[in-house]
Amino acid sequence: MRQPGLSTLVLVAFGAAAAVWFSMSGTAPVSADPVSLPALPGARAEIDAAKFPSLQAALDALPKEGGVVRLPPGTFEITQPLVLARGDVLLQGAGAATHIRNTNTEGQSALIVRHPDGEKVKAEDKLWRVMLSNFRITGNEKSGHGIDALLVNEIFIQGVTVSYHGGNGIKLDRCYEDPRVSDCLITYNRQTGLDLPGCHDIVVCGNQFEENRDAVHCFDAFNLCFTGNCVDDHLGDGVVIENTYGSVLSGNMIEECDGRGIVLGRDCYGITLSANVIAHNGGGIDLLDAHGCAVSANTFVLLKMPTKLSDGTQPPQLDTRCLRITKDSSRITVTGNSFCDSYIGEGAVKRKLNDQLAGGIALEGTRDLTIIGNTFSSVPKAVEVREPASENILFQNNLLIEAPSDLTQ
Repeated sequence: MRQPGLSTLVLVAFGAAAAVWFSMSGTAPVSADPVSLPALPGARAEIDAAKFPSLQAALDALPKEGGVVRLPPGTFEITQPLVLARGDVLLQGAGAATHIRNTNTEGQSALIVRHPDGEKVKAEDKLWRVMLSNFRITGNEKSGHGIDALLVNEIFIQGVTVSYHGGNGIKLDRCYEDPRVSDCLITYNRQTGLDLPGCHDIVVCGNQFEENRDAVHCFDAFNLCFTGNCVDDHLGDGVVIENTYGSVLSGNMIEECDGRGIVLGRDCYGITLSANVIAHNGGGIDLLDAHGCAVSANTFVLLKMPTKLSDGTQPPQLDTRCLRITKDSSRITVTGNSFCDSYIGEGAVKRKLNDQLAGGIALEGTRDLTIIGNTFSSVPKAVEVREPASENILFQNNLLIEAPSDLTQ
């Protein structure tokens, strides 16, 4: 038998000593393998993206059963979309310290989440349970969407910053079952901050939206729960909902949009808009085609004139007052709301003289309304009745303070 040389004996001794030291210190040596197999039966290995040549290589290392990809701190420039094509996945960064920057200028998105078969994926093969968490993703005015998810069920986006994209910040395209977006910062995207076409049982909670074109679009959808969000400084409208039913918008701050705060159009029904502050927008709530909806306990404070958009165009005057109900809307209950200016007591107002525009309700050929228990204070007109004539309006027990009205009690 060949005897070990001196160098071999030294290495063996060093290895044994190192093992003793790591055992005593409780510290394990760092593995050079990108994926280290865990000892626990049934456990899947976590993927450390820092050990791969690219972020895409780390995503491609996910097994078909899914798993965890950890993104390290750092700024990572990409020129092509990152594609996540597995379900049962957690993609998690180190907060704002993990910055994915899309430098593509050909309209391509930063992060795409979809099955490899895309639109043609079979129903039984659709992705389920994808969570995106704790990282920052930015683009440029010529890039596409920030996060673009297609036909992914139970997608959960939490604690993500999505900014400066040429398309939408986040698009969840027919992510039908239980999409959730919470605690995210969605800002400065040239199109919509959060686009939700064809989704169902949607939770959008505790997010901040600032200076996108519009904040949120929810079209051809069901059961939106939009609560506790801050919507500020948008170049168009705040929340636009179309062909959606059974939803609630509650406890949101919607302010300083050049357009309207909330818009319901195209066959909306059974939606509650309650306990929101609608402040200093170009218009308040615009019910274009809404039925069986409740508008309650909101505060409508001040209006502003639309300003020029970033492309230099001037939007049309959105003369909706604070609440407009049009001829294609009916069976609306309006109760317990405050329509007001910036009065702060003792005969004083907070805003300057050129910033005192306030508003009430405008009715345009609508029908079957209940307007009870609202306060209209220092608005040019509490209720303005426009052509065509409206019918079957119950207007009772409202308080009008320095506010003329076309409807009387």
